[in-house]
Amino acid sequence: MEELNEILQKFAASGWELIAVPSRAWLDGQGDRDKLAAAIRQADAECGSCGCELDLLYKKALTLL
Repeated sequence: MEELNEILQKFAASGWELIAVPSRAWLDGQGDRDKLAAAIRQADAECGSCGCELDLLYKKALTLL
């Protein structure tokens, strides 16, 4: 769970509302697993191969969820 929280902190700090908002909600104990997973899948589909540091974290986060 620690690794997932570290990844979600990076997502929350990314400034990309698509993943920042559900990640922050999860970290605050208000998150919905299905909504978070859907947002991460969408982020991976839209930007999962752009070369940024988050690319590898999308799939890792989904595995840890």
